[in-house]
Amino acid sequence: MIEKKFTPKRTICKVTFRVPEDWAEKEVSVVGDFNEWDTEANKLEPKNGSWETTLRFTPETESRFRYLLDGERWANDDSADGYASNPYGTEDSLLVIGE
Repeated sequence: MIEKKFTPKRTICKVTFRVPEDWAEKEVSVVGDFNEWDTEANKLEPKNGSWETTLRFTPETESRFRYLLDGERWANDDSADGYASNPYGTEDSLLVIGE
């Protein structure tokens, strides 16, 4: 699940990435073009029955991303703003930050 929340002046959008706790046993990372697909850059933390982290984006940004579950399985976000084919024959989730 993705939750977007703009700062009062709308210069930054805080995006919380959240997946159910039962999606992974050990770890979850959100991996995308915003972190150069670095599987170690943005780990989600266990919190309130889910895995989550919050990242900051500027308005008018579009990014591709996926979740890496337990270092071996890829998953998309059901609440993504869209999906786009990738060179691996699957799809990436899209995150679109408006104005």
